[in-house]
Amino acid sequence: MNTVRKQPSEQSRIILASLKEAVGNALDKKRRLGQYAVVWENGELVYKGEDAPKVERKQK
Repeated sequence: MNTVRKQPSEQSRIILASLKEAVGNALDKKRRLGQYAVVWENGELVYKGEDAPKVERKQK
């Protein structure tokens, strides 16, 4: 299958920048409040923060 990669539109770039800022602000707020955050890293969920629950990882 041939795919053509083209640059995102200006509107798409503005939306992406807004989403990145909103997520950054939310994560910063959680950090300041001492709450943990759940993020996706390397194909799995990761709990981050001092009070994050301890989760045992499944072995593949």
